[in-house]
Amino acid sequence: MTGQTFDLIVIGAGPGGYVAAIRAAQLGLATAIVEREHLGGICLNWGCIPTKAMLRSAELYHLMQRAGEFGLSAATPGFDLDAVVARSRAVAAQLNRGVGHLLKKNRVQVVMGSARLTGPGSVEVTTAEGRQALEAPAIILATGARARELPGMEADGERVWTYRHALRPPHMPGRLLVIGSGAIGIEFASFYATLGAGVTVVELLERILPAEDEEISAFAKKQFEKQGMTILEAASVTGLKRDADGVTATIEQGGTRQEARFDTVISAVGITGNTEELGLEALGIATDRGHVRTDEFCRTSVQGLHAIGDLAGPPWLAHKASHEGIMVAEMIAGQEVHPMRPGSIAGCTYSRPQIASVGLSEAAARAEGRDIRVGRFPFIGNGKAIALGETEGLVKTVFDARTGELLGAHMIGAEVTELIQGFVIGRQLETTEAELIEAVFPHPTLSEAMHEAVLDAYGRVIHF
Repeated sequence: MTGQTFDLIVIGAGPGGYVAAIRAAQLGLATAIVEREHLGGICLNWGCIPTKAMLRSAELYHLMQRAGEFGLSAATPGFDLDAVVARSRAVAAQLNRGVGHLLKKNRVQVVMGSARLTGPGSVEVTTAEGRQALEAPAIILATGARARELPGMEADGERVWTYRHALRPPHMPGRLLVIGSGAIGIEFASFYATLGAGVTVVELLERILPAEDEEISAFAKKQFEKQGMTILEAASVTGLKRDADGVTATIEQGGTRQEARFDTVISAVGITGNTEELGLEALGIATDRGHVRTDEFCRTSVQGLHAIGDLAGPPWLAHKASHEGIMVAEMIAGQEVHPMRPGSIAGCTYSRPQIASVGLSEAAARAEGRDIRVGRFPFIGNGKAIALGETEGLVKTVFDARTGELLGAHMIGAEVTELIQGFVIGRQLETTEAELIEAVFPHPTLSEAMHEAVLDAYGRVIHF
């Protein structure tokens, strides 16, 4: 078995792993990265990127159907699902090649195979050619996560899907059941509903999008129901009976049980870390509910071994993984780093309408005992939103009444996933309401709704 020595070995080439490897190489560390399937990981190949490509197609299809509102004509809009999927896969393939180019450009050695820790600083990789031994004083685990499946509701790829099947569907759903209303479930519900599927979303908790501010969740529910979705909250799917033509689901809500017929089911009930077959147990690495335990600097219980991204637990976001990868690479290279601030990481859902947030919700701020000021501004009062024909939206801000600290921002509407970065930067710079009020926002832009939501928190709103 051949052996090589490096300064750093990264296991997993997703958005956390490949970014960590590139940054380490930039800092002069001899770096190897091991990947068993696709460069770019789930996010690039089976998650963030291809779903956004498909959602873009759905957005354009929706706009084509509204052409008359804009003085245009688009006779009998239609879609070719296979072509939509083909474009999505082509986008993912292009970025996959791009990651390979970046790793090569930065002289990161790529080893395609399955890695296993054989001791502190030692990794064994099973490749197509055989086994290869790698050694390094520092190792970063970035193996990501996969869809969690409930007993009796396992995906079969035909009638019951995970996100992977939904990205390469064997058929266009007619009646679709989506189990779970987090970002993944809601994005697929939005995509297929826009293309004409009858969609039912079942959420176990009291409201859909449970990680979002309650007011935003309620706004989203209203919009989704206007689009024809059926939303069942505080409900559960207790059984699935499959046959050649579809699935009969048993749904319980409020003490009552009903059976409903669907031709397709998407299970989106969360994820679990890819911890298996890594050799964690032999090294005594602590795990918790399928994720590796780490400290604020992503260090595990074993000296020199770090875990980042989805493997290390929530928030399960690609940009969180990338930031952690850079932080750990710089720490290994001897640079001073600051720990991750989870409260300043934005979450985005690319449904129609889009949803984005950062920091504390109103309820969370009150639960901390904060005296707060809350501002709101609806898109119907924004000139750009009216011009775009996108008036269904809301920006909400939460401030500490004593210090003026921006505690949180919550948005729903067109392009809010692009707008949220303004509040992210504001929190990172520890901005107060004073700076945000004095900032001059360009006109006409959707971002003016952000300014007005700040003004509203202090009784100074102009356009509503």
